[in-house]
Amino acid sequence: MSRDRGKVHFAWVVLGAVMLVMVTASGLRSVFGVFIKPLEAEFGWDRAALSGAAALSLFLLGAVGPFVGRLADRWGPRRVLALALLVLGIGTVASSFVGKLWHVYVASGILMAAGAGGAGLATASTVAARWFETRRGLVIGLLGGGMSAGQLVVVPVAMGLTLTFGWRQSYLWLGLGLLALILPLSIGLVRNDPREKGLTPYGAGHAVPSPGMTSLPAEARVSLTEAAQVPAFWLLVTTFFVCGYTSNGLVLTHLIPHSMEHGFSEMAAAQALGVMGAMNVMGTVASGWICDRFGRKGPLAFYYFVRGLSLLFLLYVWNIPSLQLFAAIFGLNYISTVPPTTTLTANIFGRYSVGELSGWIFFSHQVGAALGAALGGWIFDWTGSYAWAFLSAAVLAVLAAGLSLMIREEPATRRPTPAAGVPVPTET
Repeated sequence: MSRDRGKVHFAWVVLGAVMLVMVTASGLRSVFGVFIKPLEAEFGWDRAALSGAAALSLFLLGAVGPFVGRLADRWGPRRVLALALLVLGIGTVASSFVGKLWHVYVASGILMAAGAGGAGLATASTVAARWFETRRGLVIGLLGGGMSAGQLVVVPVAMGLTLTFGWRQSYLWLGLGLLALILPLSIGLVRNDPREKGLTPYGAGHAVPSPGMTSLPAEARVSLTEAAQVPAFWLLVTTFFVCGYTSNGLVLTHLIPHSMEHGFSEMAAAQALGVMGAMNVMGTVASGWICDRFGRKGPLAFYYFVRGLSLLFLLYVWNIPSLQLFAAIFGLNYISTVPPTTTLTANIFGRYSVGELSGWIFFSHQVGAALGAALGGWIFDWTGSYAWAFLSAAVLAVLAAGLSLMIREEPATRRPTPAAGVPVPTET
């Protein structure tokens, strides 16, 4: 039974399998930079042409989110994850056979991006919502930490394989490893719903709700059209747009050139990114723990406010320790916004709507990231400095802190039309 003392609830097994999937998928999505110079050396393609494939990949990563989230809500996450891993594996293996530029765009820019997006947060959030009644914040934090850890684990492996065996063999072995190991593990361990194992969600029926959490009818589903009529949905979309603009778009893209413009070596800037990546994992897991105990709106607003202050601090870094201090502070709240944003979505719109709606919210994040990356470059070309770009990000982060406090964490669910003899679920 799910409540037997001393027995590990199967929800934790499912979580472990999904975390491994996310580590692998997010890591493979991030390896393209390892192969840019080998591709340039072998084929003579210029940096702009290869960057186009990277840009296409980033866009599709966000664009597939709403659709795979909808499929996960309807089919369940197990089949979606299996299909996503299959597509990702095929794209990775196909990348080892490219001979023309358009091959790169199809294999890495489309197939690998679509597969990684399908095995991303939109699908994983349905696992957290369905399998966990309590500890959802911590669970989303662990999933976000897995997403961050993927870059720290898989990218060095890809680099080692490339230096030892060449870039084609590196792509090939990474793809085959995914198909032979991770895909069967996902199919074997991930289940769509606790009822498939004769269980209830972890913590169901005997848990004290965490601050700000309100019970929802378990089977209720809120469509995108209905969610769009709720102010909380647009507040989540807007704040996560700011998250993408200030993190993946501006800092991740332009921190190294900004640092070099201010006299830091490329190695010092790269080390700062390493510090940031390590702190991502700690910050995301800690964020989930905090949300379970202290609610979501307050921590979310705090993260954005601190992010704004850290971006102002970046304008005045003066030596390597101060640059690494910025990286540590920014890294702690780089992905810490994910647990409160996703758990707010689940609590407001219900566990059977969180996949699709999280997908749309994540898409806004990627739109913000694309705008931040482009605008940072344009501002630098116009002014010869990134100062105004980082200042704009600081202002937006502070505004996002205020918007976060305006979110009303109340159920926004459509009551189903009662059929004959079927009672309508009531809120508790």
